Amino acid sequence: MHCLIIACIAGAACAVASSAAAGVKVGVKTEHYEISGKSGEALVTAMDRKGPKHGFLARAIAQTRYEVGWDLEWTEKAGKCRVRKVAGDLSITYIYPKVSGPIDPALGKRWARFMSGVRKHEETHGAIARQMVSAAEKAIAKISTTGDPGCVRVRSEVKRRVNAVYAEYEKKQIRFDEVEHKDGGNVEKLVVSLLKKR
Repeated sequence: MHCLIIACIAGAACAVASSAAAGVKVGVKTEHYEISGKSGEALVTAMDRKGPKHGFLARAIAQTRYEVGWDLEWTEKAGKCRVRKVAGDLSITYIYPKVSGPIDPALGKRWARFMSGVRKHEETHGAIARQMVSAAEKAIAKISTTGDPGCVRVRSEVKRRVNAVYAEYEKKQIRFDEVEHKDGGNVEKLVVSLLKKR
């Protein structure tokens, strides 16, 4: 289970929209990759083989990917610039395994419990991403500069603040995974429960 930022586009923070509605817009979609197996061990092996890529060689059980875009509107008058409206656009994609073919009822129950835990893990990554965009919105709302013809400095300040928020929340994503993936942690418990014979 892993979180991947496809693009937190700092450069997009400089795009001026002719009109922008305030507030974070969130779009969520779910994708699946198919696996099969008649035992917990076989299902774990299949996820190791077919799961979403995590780095160059490793694969994850599931994954949360997200992209962030920005619509900003600012005003300039007599060399004074200020951000007037800001709207973050967050797109989240969850990728989960899906068992194809019949499995026995006992394994089916273990799989359902396993997937409940997996979804909770990934949705926490999604929640942290939502918090990140909301925090970035607050950080750049009503930024103003003086003696700034063309709003060059205000654009630079927007980039700086957005990047600082992204870095802070990426650390939170990493810390969450470290706790969940440690020896004896939640992820290990989920896998061990799935591997049980009954």
